[in-house]
Order: sequence, then C-alpha cells, then structure tokens
Amino acid sequence: MQQLGISIYPEKTSLEDNFKYLELANKYHYTRIFTSLLELTGGKDQVIDKFSQIIAYANQLGFKTIIDINPRLFKQLNASYNDLSFFKKLGVWGIRLDTGFSGMEEAMMTRNEYGLKIEINISSGTHYLDNIMAFSPKKDNLLGCHNFYPQKYRGLEPAFFIAQSKKFKNYSLHTAAFISSATAKNGPWPVQDGLPTMEIDRSLPIATQVNHLVLTGLIDDIIIGNAFASEEELAAVSRAFFANYPQIGIDTQNLSVTEKKALFDNTHLYRGDQSEYLLRDSITRVVYKDVKIEPHDNQGMIKRGDILIVNKNYGQYNAETQIALKDFPNDGRRNKVGHLKESDEFLLSMIKPWSRFLLVP
Repeated sequence: MQQLGISIYPEKTSLEDNFKYLELANKYHYTRIFTSLLELTGGKDQVIDKFSQIIAYANQLGFKTIIDINPRLFKQLNASYNDLSFFKKLGVWGIRLDTGFSGMEEAMMTRNEYGLKIEINISSGTHYLDNIMAFSPKKDNLLGCHNFYPQKYRGLEPAFFIAQSKKFKNYSLHTAAFISSATAKNGPWPVQDGLPTMEIDRSLPIATQVNHLVLTGLIDDIIIGNAFASEEELAAVSRAFFANYPQIGIDTQNLSVTEKKALFDNTHLYRGDQSEYLLRDSITRVVYKDVKIEPHDNQGMIKRGDILIVNKNYGQYNAETQIALKDFPNDGRRNKVGHLKESDEFLLSMIKPWSRFLLVP
C-alpha cells in the first residue's frame, strides 16, 4: 500500500505543536512518519520520553513511525541487531538505518520477533542491497528510503535517483523518497535549504514534486522532509498523491466552453503511435465530435509545451487535444489554448505512450 508521510523533530519542537501537526496531517490522510534519533543530545531519558509521547499519540491516529538511526546509536540505546526490544517499546513501526552493517546483520534484523520493518538507504550508491539479499532477508520487512539533502545543490540528480531506485524495485521492495515544504523551518540540522531527495525538486511547487516522483513509477511512499508544512501544502500534496493519474499544471488563455471541458473534464491518454512533434490525445475528438471548434487568431510559432486543440479546419481531427513536443509553424488549424506551467514543463518528457494523465489549471 502506498503511503503519504510527514516528518517530525521532537527535539526542536513542542509536544503541543507536534500533536496539532499530526491531527492536521491525519485530516488529509497521511499515515506515515519519519523521525530521527541521529542528533540525540542532552538527557537521553528526557528525549526518549518526548519521542514516546508523540509516537504513542501518532499510533492512536493510525500513523506508522520509522525512526532514523545508525549502528553507533545501538550501543547508546542498549540495543543490538539481534535485540530490537527498545524500538518495540518505543512504539515505532520500524527503524531506518542511515548507515548500515555488513548485510548479514540487516538480514537478521528483518526476522526480528516483533515484525519491525527495517528500512535501508537507497541513496548510498553501493552494492549494499545485494549484500543484504545474499543473506536471505525476510523481504516483507525490508524497505528502502532515499536520503534528503539540506544543502542546496547537493540533492540527487535524476539519473542517479532512477538507477538506485530501480535496484530496489528489481527486488520488489517498497520504496520512499522525500519532498520539501517551502514554509517549514524544522529539520534535523540547524541550517537547511529545504529537505528534498532530488535537487531539481528543491524549489518547485510541492504538488509538482509529488507528480515528479509519481511519474518515475519507482516510489511508493512520499514524505515531506521538513516540518511543519502548511495546511495548504498538506492539502496540495494529498490531492496530487491520491489522484488517480499524474497531474500536469497548465496556464490557459481564451478558452471556449468546449475547449475548457476538453482540457479539464477528461482523463488524457497519450497515443502509442508516437510523433516527434506532438503528444496526441484522440479521446476528446470523439467526445466532442459534434461540436465544431472555431479557429483562434493565433498564427505564431507553436512552441514545445504549448497546449493545442485542433479546430474545425482540420476535418476529422476537430477537438483533438495535443501538446507540442517540438517547435513548428502554426498553420492555423490548431488553437493554442495554453502552455505547460513553467514548473511542470520538465514533466512532459516523463509522460509515456499509452499512459494517462490529467491537466489541471
């Protein structure tokens, strides 16, 4: 099951604020929590007590919490790879190993008596996963999650992200990655420029970040890395994540009633007979075959990312919806009705033939 998640940082925030944030996220169907003990400072018992209270309340609301640790912390917490009782008592759903052991220990941990999930780092760029798989882990308890990157220009580049994610999908493992709130201020470190997994997502609208991850087809769970995201952001992420199809934002101009319906009242299907110049959706020309689309006075060049609706001067293609993949001259038989939102233009190359998508204003 795919899940939507938030992050909480109890050492930096109050109990009351965390409880309110959990309630707000619950309202928008978030069910997963990321938190971290990597920065454990001060009185351990006091810190753990605060974590316990927040996790207990989260459990009441139906959240599943995964806590970030590393091998160094095991000794500090009186835990070991063959004794995870501390984490069971803490009430978490699982533990995430920011850095790991040799592979054998992780495999043993997946067979823990409590059924705790063991999540490992997808972003490491090593053969770490293959080492774990060689020791026959219980795959149902083994998860993968990318890192997030507080430092600007340090996030993952898309090709690396895809290559590493595919390693986990090749083993049919559940995956997660992070997106970043523009309003949230809290993270694990004192200085941060947002907390996305991929650098390209850092400054994008948060719903666009969601659609980017969805269109990779490689990520199951999406987690907002920093806290506290605004209610507007929580709602936007939820709408994008739970939509039946990826959503592409567009800016429109001079739409007729039928053109508006064609764009926004239909699920679009990218035809499989690919063109170098056009992404074609023939569905709307069938739905609106009895409505003649009048030509617009827009004879300028058609540019990549332009949203087009074929007008009545193109005969049987009347009312077909198209997106320009390449610049070409406009002969007047296609109405330029809009353009991909600037932040969403890069998503055009990720839409695959025979896949469906939504256009949103």
